[in-house]
Amino acid sequence: MTSKIQARSTCRLCLSSELSSALTLASTPVGEAYIPAEALGVEQERYPVEINLCRKCGHVQLSHVIDPSVLYGQYLYKTTHSMGLVQHFDRYAEWALSRNPLGRGSLVVDLGSNDGSLLKAFQARGMKVVGVDPAAKIAAEATAAGVPTYPEFFTARMAGEIVRQHGHASLVTMNNAFANIDDLHEIVRGVGELLAPDGVFIFETGYLLDVVQKVIFDNIYDEHLSYFAVTPARAFLAANGLELIDVHRVPTKGGSIRCSAQRARGPRPVSSTVAVQIQTEADVDLFDLETYRTLEGRIRQMAQETGSRIKHLKAKGRRIAGYGASVTVTGVLFNFGLDRSLIEYLVDDNPVRHGLHSPGMHIPVYSSDRLVEDRPDYVILLAWQYAQPIMARQQKYLDNGGRFLLFQPYIRTVSRENYEGPR
Repeated sequence: MTSKIQARSTCRLCLSSELSSALTLASTPVGEAYIPAEALGVEQERYPVEINLCRKCGHVQLSHVIDPSVLYGQYLYKTTHSMGLVQHFDRYAEWALSRNPLGRGSLVVDLGSNDGSLLKAFQARGMKVVGVDPAAKIAAEATAAGVPTYPEFFTARMAGEIVRQHGHASLVTMNNAFANIDDLHEIVRGVGELLAPDGVFIFETGYLLDVVQKVIFDNIYDEHLSYFAVTPARAFLAANGLELIDVHRVPTKGGSIRCSAQRARGPRPVSSTVAVQIQTEADVDLFDLETYRTLEGRIRQMAQETGSRIKHLKAKGRRIAGYGASVTVTGVLFNFGLDRSLIEYLVDDNPVRHGLHSPGMHIPVYSSDRLVEDRPDYVILLAWQYAQPIMARQQKYLDNGGRFLLFQPYIRTVSRENYEGPR
């Protein structure tokens, strides 16, 4: 094992050593490590993607940790790259302030703030905002755009610095980032220091229940160290002086939860949503190892069916491209065994990816405009969560006889004849 990756022997939440291997996926390079042509001769190291279940508290988590500087040093992803996410954050800000009315000029701090999209929504509603994000280039761009952002990892020490410079926060948010932290205890200690006595901490993260029920295996990758459920999250927050007061399910990332917490014995009542989700998790055996054995079997079946269909089409001389060039696409390609012998090229709507090559498989990435010009016979929708808007945008490709392959929840073909249009 290189120094870039370390095994984790204790639970990230309760610190128990009672961990059991629950699920193993294909080893991959860093999912975001799309590379230029001149770097193709440099071998990209692959890292294990293995899930452990804590037998004490039920938390599900990656068994290894890649050095954050490897993952985030040259980070490319921005919120604006995810279809619909900026609009989602605008609705999020409206929702948060409707649940927690704040006076004009109240401080909102976003941890893992990326390009500041969420904070801009709060700023537009009269809030004072501060961001924290370790991706130095993106943090600098956010600051230049009017969202002051600390280019560092959040710690309890930094919380004290923010309080000294800006005062206590009425609202602290952390979205699609809580799952990316190895030392979560340090984070919640910092949140506790940063919050005003009547402040609220809201974090949004992928929901383990959705991962299991919808087979969202491509959300299991190197950055996502934790896969949150309400039951272990409530116990973890309580052990660190915070009280979970509300749980709200949202559709982002295939299925997420938005959790609200306050300081222990804070002024807000605990919503019935907390108990409802805890009971739901118990009813479906979410913390039973057999649940993950079943999930692994469903992933293998999906991979086998998808791979067989594509190999059959290639044997008939059909040309196949892939739609999507994101971190999740890396996992799909490796778990399905889709290399350059099967996928001729990838297309993506994000110009940052154009001219690069996919991690490990080294499949070239082009603009999605290429589909109409080049007319491959089939395009597998690797970015499956955006299938409907992608197909609506690529109506001309369909009209010219092109076909899309969808693999979620089962392998099927969409052509001009059976395309149902935007939903």
